[in-house]
Amino acid sequence: MPTSLELQEAKLKDLNQRIKNEKLKIDQRLGHQLIKQANLDYGKLSMQEIKSLSVKLAEFLNQENQSTSAPNSDN
Repeated sequence: MPTSLELQEAKLKDLNQRIKNEKLKIDQRLGHQLIKQANLDYGKLSMQEIKSLSVKLAEFLNQENQSTSAPNSDN
């Protein structure tokens, strides 16, 4: 019979796997939506193009985050 600690470890392992699966689903959905919205062709995307697009998107989002979190100097 498994000990209480072994049962907790099994539950934790299961929970970690479920979290990992959910993150993967989100990654896949996000990627799909980005490709769809940008009208990109799956078959023509190389790994280098994917990396380049992700860098550009990250830079854009970081700039957006900085501009929305900057204090308003108009006051």
